[in-house]
Amino acid sequence: MVGIILNGVTKSFGDTSVLKGIDLDITDGEFLTLVGPSGCGKSTLLRIIAELEQQSGGDVRIGNRLVNSVRAAERNLAMVFQSYALYQHLTVAQNMTVPLRLRELGFFERFPVIGRMMARSKHAAIIEQVRETADVLQIGPLLDRKPGQLSGGQRQRAALGRAMVRKPVAFLMNEPQSNPDTALRVHMRAEPAELHRDLGATFIYVPHDQAAALTMSDRMAVMMGGEILQLAPPEEVYANPSDLRVAQFVGSPKINTWDAVVDEIGRIHVGEMVLARRCNPGHGPRITVGLRPEHLQLVPGETMGSLSGTRVHRENLGADVYLHLDLGGPRIVVRADPGMAHNLTIGDMAHATPLRDKALIFATDGSRLSFAEGAPVAQATEVA
Repeated sequence: MVGIILNGVTKSFGDTSVLKGIDLDITDGEFLTLVGPSGCGKSTLLRIIAELEQQSGGDVRIGNRLVNSVRAAERNLAMVFQSYALYQHLTVAQNMTVPLRLRELGFFERFPVIGRMMARSKHAAIIEQVRETADVLQIGPLLDRKPGQLSGGQRQRAALGRAMVRKPVAFLMNEPQSNPDTALRVHMRAEPAELHRDLGATFIYVPHDQAAALTMSDRMAVMMGGEILQLAPPEEVYANPSDLRVAQFVGSPKINTWDAVVDEIGRIHVGEMVLARRCNPGHGPRITVGLRPEHLQLVPGETMGSLSGTRVHRENLGADVYLHLDLGGPRIVVRADPGMAHNLTIGDMAHATPLRDKALIFATDGSRLSFAEGAPVAQATEVA
């Protein structure tokens, strides 16, 4: 296996710029996910790496080899499509033999009878490779089945098997757009991560479920508008987003945000509240403050620094309950204790307090700001 390096990769369709100078270094054996809203360019980037699209500018390297002019078939990358692209009339074993037959056998050697007579050893080697790959993926009992007889997870493994059998240097995967079965969706999130651990291969994955990226990535690249806004381990992206757009995209429910004002000595005013930590006043008088739902704590009554509002909606996710509170204009989402949340009905007043040191602050252009060093504001009315 080898690493993949992109330098200044651009892509335009006519006057529309889809990728705007992508720099990305994917290390050998890494599991990298590309995430972002629809149309951000992540699938285009994956197709450029596979040479299913030609970049408008920039370089693609696989290992130490510049592959700008190298055809897709010669890059030795395995592309697993959204639909898995299995031949429905062929068994799993026959699907897996297709790339090997095309690569290893000549025209006449592919004929059913005469081909086996001409290249008996080649055919035997192909069958052995298929069996070895099936054993690794634990799909040996499925080799005689057709795709229509397989579950979603089994089809995913069969598609990976067809890609794996030719020993690619990396796997490029574009997950299906949707799956109505929640249990299957969770199961299929685990499948690529387990295979990655077993194979130690390089995986570049475009999930259409944000939770998948947070669950299985070594690193995730958050893309918007044809650019990579942040590239870091999932826990870093979630806890320390470098941009307001990243903070708002990653995480469900969405992060709560407020417009805030910074006074001449750096105190941060959110409505009638003042945050316990200061900001450098040189950043300007206006910033945005963000708090994730789990960083707000539901309390029985109104206290100093609490946010009070009426309950307008409840999301019951079993172990987690999220309350939507109307503060008289803005709305916030609070992760609540199920017992306390179930006692509130629509229209009831609820109160939440921020947890200390959890607030995030952003400039007007969306860039992340740091709090100023030094003592907290005396008698602050907000604890974030």
